[in-house]
Amino acid sequence: MQIILEYPYFFTATILEWKHLLKPDKFKDIIVSSLAYMAENNRMKIFAFIIISNHIHVIWQNIPPYNQKENQLSFMKFTAQMILKELRNNHQEVLKHFEVNLKDRKYQIWERNPLSIELRSKHVSEQKLTYIHENPIKAGICNTIVDYKYSSAKYYELNQSEWTFLSSLFE
Repeated sequence: MQIILEYPYFFTATILEWKHLLKPDKFKDIIVSSLAYMAENNRMKIFAFIIISNHIHVIWQNIPPYNQKENQLSFMKFTAQMILKELRNNHQEVLKHFEVNLKDRKYQIWERNPLSIELRSKHVSEQKLTYIHENPIKAGICNTIVDYKYSSAKYYELNQSEWTFLSSLFE
């Protein structure tokens, strides 16, 4: 019998006010780089992901001693900082759309309180995996799930992927 210390999580983060900031690949690449870092540095296993123009979905599992709260915070903070850096350096007009002037920040990239759901059954895990991979079809971005680059669909459907940080959810 395997003892599970951490269940995988279905994680969703949305760009502030559902703005389509992640449309350019350079911003999607920031997300991918951060996921790769987390996996390569044994902070978490990345099982599935999709990056759409205004939100992301990920199925990940924390690797102790790291926990969900600190990994999620680290991921959100790092990606926001890298996106803000790119906006400051190359897209001042776009940067203005993320000005919030709150007590603790001048700019905000992600909506607060991202969704994070523990996946305790294979059935629910399969449901979330399907949901993630069908996301770009529902968004009208592509016709088949394997056509969309910033997704883990090819890993599951064709056993191929350019994303070396992925692990199988069902092994």
